[in-house]
Amino acid sequence: MCVKESSQKIEHIIDAESVASIRKTLEEQGLALQRLSSAVDEEQYRRALNFIINCRGHVILSGMGKSGHVARKMAATLASTGTPSFFVHPAEAFHGDLGMITPQDILILISASGETDEVLKLIPSLKNFKNKIIAITNNGNSTLARNSDAVLELHMECETCPNNLAPTTSTTLTIAIGDALAIAAIHYRKFMPHDFARYHPGGALGRRLLTRVVDVMHRDVPSVSLDASFKTVIHEITSGCQGMVIVQNEKGILAGIITDGDLRRYMEKHDSLDSTTAEKMMTRNPLTLPEDAMIVEAEEKMQQHRVSALLITNNMNVVTGVVRIFD
Repeated sequence: MCVKESSQKIEHIIDAESVASIRKTLEEQGLALQRLSSAVDEEQYRRALNFIINCRGHVILSGMGKSGHVARKMAATLASTGTPSFFVHPAEAFHGDLGMITPQDILILISASGETDEVLKLIPSLKNFKNKIIAITNNGNSTLARNSDAVLELHMECETCPNNLAPTTSTTLTIAIGDALAIAAIHYRKFMPHDFARYHPGGALGRRLLTRVVDVMHRDVPSVSLDASFKTVIHEITSGCQGMVIVQNEKGILAGIITDGDLRRYMEKHDSLDSTTAEKMMTRNPLTLPEDAMIVEAEEKMQQHRVSALLITNNMNVVTGVVRIFD
């Protein structure tokens, strides 16, 4: 069967009722998140966050099946936002991996029913180690909840699955709780972009957060003296590729900048340009950044001041380059 025929056949199979089911699932899970938000037990969340913030070891997550997959995601999110964290499989922990756990660690155990056998088997050992336990469950009266130091309930009425069997809404709510804890920790610790970069050195994100302006700046910045004529300024701007020229005093120190916009505005206000000098046209005190500034700082500063370029200076206030917004 050719691709075109296959595509046409699929279009007939996926009818309006199926699309309506997709929309209903999203709506139901959205409502479940709203119910969870309204039912948050502030004392329990405060205790859980206190355990996480003050943890001197690792925050270790564990769960079986789909809860285990969610636990892995939560551990990854916590670890990437400044909370040392990892996942332990409950069955493997019961057969030796408990040796990965120290008394300084905090455990987050996930079980919608609160009665998952593999998870419950860990509790006696964790109690013996004197670890604090945070439970994420839909049953506040479960064995897991009764043996935990903080209980974060899902407050879920039922799974989105029409058979109320496949973990769907429960996993969505659990992931949301994990994200909420991680974001709360970010706010508490004042975790900033440069902190985030330490844990994300790879890929485009890492390059953006770790790259310094000196690594990407254009070094061919045209310059003129304060007494340069209008003709000289025009020549320098058009011969360069930056659409601008810097103005320096007799000591080579930055005095101002002339951009295409500065030229247009000056020409609109003055009929005669014969006696015009760079000093008369320039913008004084242009925006600058030091060479060791991060590229993300340059981006934020350009957006804040609504400019498309920043001059880069060394510790002698000498311009060494320019960074443009598209860099």
